Amino acid sequence: MKIALGQINPTIGAFQKNCQKMLDQIEKAKAKQADLIVFSELSLVGYPPLDLLDKEHFVEDNLNVLTQMAEKIHGIAAIVGYVEKNPAATGKPFLNAAALIQDGKIISKHFKSLLPSYDVFDETRHFEPAKEVHSMMFKSKPLAISICEDIWNDPGFLKRKLYEKDPLEGLLKAKNTILINISSSPFSMGRLGARHNVLKSLSQKHGIACIYVNQVGANDELIFDGGSFAVNEKGDIIGHCARFKEDLIVVDVDRSVGEIRSLPSSEIEAVILALELGIRDYVQKCGFSKVLIGLSGGLDSALTATLAVRALGNEQVTGILMPSRFSSVESRQDAEALSKNLNMKIYTLSIEPLYKAFLETLKPLFSNVGPTLTEENIQARIRGTLLMALSNQWQAMLLSTGNKSELATGYCTLYGDLTGGLAVLSDVPKTMVYEISKFINRTQEVIPANCLVKPPSAELRPNQKDEDSLPPYSTLDKILKAYIEEHLSVSKIIQQGLDPQVSKEVVERIDRNEYKRRQAPPGLRITTKAFGMGRRLPITQRYQNSY
Repeated sequence: MKIALGQINPTIGAFQKNCQKMLDQIEKAKAKQADLIVFSELSLVGYPPLDLLDKEHFVEDNLNVLTQMAEKIHGIAAIVGYVEKNPAATGKPFLNAAALIQDGKIISKHFKSLLPSYDVFDETRHFEPAKEVHSMMFKSKPLAISICEDIWNDPGFLKRKLYEKDPLEGLLKAKNTILINISSSPFSMGRLGARHNVLKSLSQKHGIACIYVNQVGANDELIFDGGSFAVNEKGDIIGHCARFKEDLIVVDVDRSVGEIRSLPSSEIEAVILALELGIRDYVQKCGFSKVLIGLSGGLDSALTATLAVRALGNEQVTGILMPSRFSSVESRQDAEALSKNLNMKIYTLSIEPLYKAFLETLKPLFSNVGPTLTEENIQARIRGTLLMALSNQWQAMLLSTGNKSELATGYCTLYGDLTGGLAVLSDVPKTMVYEISKFINRTQEVIPANCLVKPPSAELRPNQKDEDSLPPYSTLDKILKAYIEEHLSVSKIIQQGLDPQVSKEVVERIDRNEYKRRQAPPGLRITTKAFGMGRRLPITQRYQNSY
């Protein structure tokens, strides 16, 4: 049996567009003589649809397009993800579903059993779990059709089982079963290896071939890396789609052979491709074609601009340099060198006249003498206002440039450098900003070398350095990872050899600045715990972390 893995990039709610993407891949699969093509979870709808499911006609429209699509499928069978209405009188109104289509008709429907409601997932909000599971005979072989989370309840891969039942127990009883899992599994570092391990374990444990088809593309904060693959009964990978782009491969499960694409060479390269995809899809799916970036001459804005040019092309990216009395000559030169290396447009707008006007206007009400934090923030807010004016005028989305280390500790200014439509680096710690930049520069200098060696500085007061206000980033990022991603208490962080006082102060800053993060633009998720939809904390709280 030849099975095609159809890896598409759906747009949420664009039913006709998503349908056409699948029909196009169906024709390619037929040309490769595939018997069956498999698409990802909610491939007709796009994942995650969130509260669009509450809109009056949303689910009905998806069902109508599914029926229209089925009528066009002949000469091959297809498995398509969609939303089904729950026929029961009680429970949540919808089912996360997969339809097996053949000869113009839906011949079998399958529903998701395990509904995640952790991190970025909230499926129990709208979906009811399947009451029962069943296989479907196809070309004399049972197909065990499962949906994403249904394969993730093996105690061998979990610290704690999340669900009492295991739907695979009822699906994998028959001999010669082929397990098919349609997924929308978001990217985070190391996730692909975990997927490989789960499917390999299942194939070896049950002696079955497994097909795993994942969504690709970015929807809001979430980046889906694709990387769909197939394994044989021994757990060997016999087919693998590319990551971070649409793809179609065919595997012959009987002969245990298939197409295998090349994959990113390292996790850092995967992160770069993820961020590029995140920028491209967020900008374009929101209806923009151009972006705008405030260039400071620092590393964060340089990396953001570089990623944007790689994602959208140099003609679609414009940099704005906004020097003040505190901006160094080197920073201006670095920003100009970057724009030359990237062949992108750059304009200079001095904020000095506006800064003087602000200080003069506020002077009667300011009692402080000498530079203050307020005066630093005024500079950032002037820049934010100028950038948003240009964004409006040019219909270009503003990309904010702050990194995760800054956002975690509140080392950023509301309505200043937090202004923007998308926070590209908000889940990228500063130490990783350096890693990514060095990787990009490995064959030729794109990001000016001086950006990588000069001490980081906001340049909002004379001789300012980030380390005047923050611990060294090498220390800070270890604390952030332990507290945010690993959920460790301060006492356990200290046990890792980190300074007790510094650890306590950093954690207090993280907790204190939730209000800022709630007002920041959406950011792209690349770690196991990003700020945003997957980290839900109250702003008005007074819990003191146990030390």
